[in-house]
Amino acid sequence: MVGAGRLIVSLGVFCLACSPAHEERFITLASTTSTENSGLLGAILPEFQARTGIEVRVVAVGTGQALGLARRGDADVVMVHDRDSEDRFVSAGWGVERVDVMYNDFVLVGPKSDPAGIGGWRDAPRGLARIAEVRAPFVSRGDDSGTWKAERRLWKASGIDPSPDSGTWYSESGSGMGATLNTAAGIDAYTLTDRGTWLSFGNRGNLTILVEGDERLFNPYGAMLVNPALHPHVKAADGRAFIEWIVSDEGRAAISGFQIHGETLFHPTGSNPLRP
Repeated sequence: MVGAGRLIVSLGVFCLACSPAHEERFITLASTTSTENSGLLGAILPEFQARTGIEVRVVAVGTGQALGLARRGDADVVMVHDRDSEDRFVSAGWGVERVDVMYNDFVLVGPKSDPAGIGGWRDAPRGLARIAEVRAPFVSRGDDSGTWKAERRLWKASGIDPSPDSGTWYSESGSGMGATLNTAAGIDAYTLTDRGTWLSFGNRGNLTILVEGDERLFNPYGAMLVNPALHPHVKAADGRAFIEWIVSDEGRAAISGFQIHGETLFHPTGSNPLRP
């Protein structure tokens, strides 16, 4: 009987160790390659975990893929950067309220030799039109990401559709921002990138920023809780805790405090008087 008693106690301790109270507490965040490649999430998420005890496991893909994961219920929170897609995601009921988090901007980079002669321009569509005119190499992400969607809007504004030239002067990497920049650097090509990834990118080769400052290059990021009414397994309370933290004073300070070589990569929404 003594042995049986010890067995019961041992089993009890084992069951306590396996109880939900001892399970790892985490959420899955579907986000963009820019937030990951830039190093932002790696820098700020430990602060959130230290504050709340909630680990954030990141799946870094393009915006389109991130929203697809969220629609399938494979994430608890999604944080991306294509406002039109985000609004459609929420209006269709897949997400619960879009919350403005931060912004940076896109820049058009290219070789220092600048065969299209667009250095110093502030008109991004005009710059793209000039690149197409001289048929200078251009690498597009071509991956349904927020950056690719922004690029397509700029091409549309230029009045040019480069798709028929895919595989010639215009190529599509089908990759994230870091890999696309590597390709552009390798062949001295132009490409569109978010400033955060550019500032953290080490393999620039002959690439430099040529076009910036166009209002159409503004790049906002939003966060949304995946709708628990559609996916009951979504960790709604912990997901909300993350969203509330990232827009709190502490979260905003973490975002603005993330710098490389003294430059801020992302700005909390509301920190720019021109952008409420």
